[in-house]
Amino acid sequence: MLGIVAVTAPLGDTLLSLGMKRVGPVSLDHLSSLVYAISTPQILLGIALLICFFASYLASLSWADLTFVLPATSIGNVIVALLAKFWLHEQISPGRWIGILLITAGVGFVTQGPSYTETCRETATERPLHSAEVQQL
Repeated sequence: MLGIVAVTAPLGDTLLSLGMKRVGPVSLDHLSSLVYAISTPQILLGIALLICFFASYLASLSWADLTFVLPATSIGNVIVALLAKFWLHEQISPGRWIGILLITAGVGFVTQGPSYTETCRETATERPLHSAEVQQL
């Protein structure tokens, strides 16, 4: 599930960027230009991917803590940088690459801990069952 989140967000964002670069500047004062932008194939596909991202993100939050899900999905920053560099031909400064490496290293630390934290008031019998737990019953 986190893999879907990590891939769909960067792809969706990259397609939005690509589409908006083709459309050109838009203004909220001229809604017709915004409607036109939304109707382009790249923007529509980007929106569809971001809807997939959001659904997967919600599903991930149902079985893992926010403090696990959000950092674990930040690997998308690396994917965005690679897509921007090689697909959109953007220049990425060494400082940004260092920042991306630091984020990636931080993800490694975060994912070493448990994905779900039970609270004092919540026991295993009170929290919702996950599909793997249901299959074991």
